[in-house]
Amino acid sequence: MSSKNSTFSVIGSDVTIKGDVSASTELHVDGAIEGDITCASLVQGEASNINGAIKAESARMAGTLTGSITARELVILKSAKIHGDVQYDALTIEQGAQVEGRFALQGSQNTGSTKGKSAAGSDEEPKLIVAN
Repeated sequence: MSSKNSTFSVIGSDVTIKGDVSASTELHVDGAIEGDITCASLVQGEASNINGAIKAESARMAGTLTGSITARELVILKSAKIHGDVQYDALTIEQGAQVEGRFALQGSQNTGSTKGKSAAGSDEEPKLIVAN
């Protein structure tokens, strides 16, 4: 069964949720969440405030996050403020975004080393795209 329809859920700017949130499709967050979020795709509004861990296939962050984020495709917009560690496969950061935490390429679960090995085995650093 495919979830490629246009279904999505919205947490409005006047909503505050205390507890974990789970969505099987796209989740738009304009309000505040105190808890962990698991979803297929996350779009965070500029005025949104999330305090917890995020796990998503894709995420577009524009508001404030206090907690870690793990996403296959991650876009951090210039209005975003992230206080926590970031794990990703593909990363785009707009100039002006604020991130206080460590960046790690997913699957490079190193212990004791801060440098990841690529599939070819070289000491190549993960690629980072800075959008203008």
